[in-house]
Amino acid sequence: MATIAAMIAVTAMACQFALLRLTLPVAPSTAVMTGNLANAVLGFVDFSSRTQPLMESDGRRLTGALHLLVGFLAGCVLATAALMYIGDWAWSLPATLAAVAIALA
Repeated sequence: MATIAAMIAVTAMACQFALLRLTLPVAPSTAVMTGNLANAVLGFVDFSSRTQPLMESDGRRLTGALHLLVGFLAGCVLATAALMYIGDWAWSLPATLAAVAIALA
């Protein structure tokens, strides 16, 4: 039951984002990673269907969304590796990087 509930929630988020993108393309995103995935899927559908695109076709939208998804996946893999190898100290890494970024700015 929990898996079914989770899949319904994911489907609802994706539908909400896709509806927002299709009706108001210039509106700001309300769900970041769900939005990136929905943008990639919408871009792929537009790219593969040249006869009747859903929106004004823009190849940059697809490549931009794919870059964000690949970056997110790489970040997840690096975070998992950091947690496996340095344990609880991995949680201090984002705070340390943020402090360094603030000090450099």
